[in-house]
Amino acid sequence: MALIKVKVKPQASATKFKGILDLNGDKILKIDVAAPPEKGKANEELIKFLAKKLKVQKNEIAIKSGATSKEKHLEINGLSFEKIIERLKNG
Repeated sequence: MALIKVKVKPQASATKFKGILDLNGDKILKIDVAAPPEKGKANEELIKFLAKKLKVQKNEIAIKSGATSKEKHLEINGLSFEKIIERLKNG
């Protein structure tokens, strides 16, 4: 299981992994999401995108905090942080 921080940009032209911010050793994944931040649509798109890229089931990904914020903490079962980064960069 891995806990990751994600900074989401909703209403982007396409859903895609944009890179990693390194803030004093704290790694934050940047992801553009092509869904509006209303009624959970951006969160649904984020989870769908991550599940596909990471090759895990959607129910293996949980938003632990930040559901209504651009900065979110997610829990992903079955993968290490390093494996998540590898799959996002290469997927």
